[in-house]
Amino acid sequence: MPAAHGIAEAAAVLRAGGLVAFPTETVYGLGANALDARAAARIFEAKARPGFDPLITHLADAADLPALVGALPPPVAALAERFWPGPLTLIVDRPAAIPPIVTSGLDTMAVRVPDEASARALIRAAGVPVAAPSANRFGQLSPTRAEHVVHGLGAAVDVVLDGGPTRCGIESTIVDARGPHPVVLRLGALAVEELVAAVGPVTVRPGSSGQPVAPGTLAAHYAPRTPLRVVAGAGPTPDDGVRRGFLAFREGPAAGYAAVEVLSPTGDVTEAAARLFDALHRLDAAGVSEILAEPVPDRGIGRAINDRLNRAAATWSPPPPSL
Repeated sequence: MPAAHGIAEAAAVLRAGGLVAFPTETVYGLGANALDARAAARIFEAKARPGFDPLITHLADAADLPALVGALPPPVAALAERFWPGPLTLIVDRPAAIPPIVTSGLDTMAVRVPDEASARALIRAAGVPVAAPSANRFGQLSPTRAEHVVHGLGAAVDVVLDGGPTRCGIESTIVDARGPHPVVLRLGALAVEELVAAVGPVTVRPGSSGQPVAPGTLAAHYAPRTPLRVVAGAGPTPDDGVRRGFLAFREGPAAGYAAVEVLSPTGDVTEAAARLFDALHRLDAAGVSEILAEPVPDRGIGRAINDRLNRAAATWSPPPPSL
């Protein structure tokens, strides 16, 4: 249903322990009452998400955070004041009110205030914090349109609020600022350069090969069903009869590819981020056997785009040599 008209019904579903997919400025989230362990368990079931991967808790207003967790470390409070609402997720100590399933047993919690009016209206109307990872099957492409949610999760979701395409197109940046130096645990829609301008030097430490310390940090993630490889440039496709798709930054490659998506003809990394997952969804549905993806300039949000492409490609392995 349209996000502008479905808030009351969706809020009632959340209070009753149901699942609601809703738009944020980053991607669509799959929400449940974060105070209800059984409701949170439904998220893991619907996504086929492993229990060791924690969820992000969403709040309607920045003032709701100290009310939930108590006094904040000054750096955490400063980042919340500067960047909320917005695509920044902060790591805080898990309060007793949040059941351990939401944080996958960790004593920390990932939390943010989305910069999307309908999302905050939903959380406010529900009257509870909302746990919400991206509204897709675990490890697959994040949804940036309501139809991506319906195609990926179907009847596993009780209500899908349709707010049109999301503005940022990639997930939030995750920062742990509880210690003396902020640490970026996941690159995202808030550029590292903006963080540095606000708080000074930060450490970037994305990726995980074991128990994740933050959501969305596994080495292999955000992947289409079609195998994807990151390549240096738009060279001609090999003449081997294989149908390939190509994800380009500014210009499409020469003829020979079965499907081509260009992220930003003007070379704007912000536009490229907003179109990334939508383009990958289309390539994934194009009936190709392989997707080749061109990296974008590794600056600003471009670092997060390249991070997503590299994670998507982490499941690719070369074919065995022909005999």
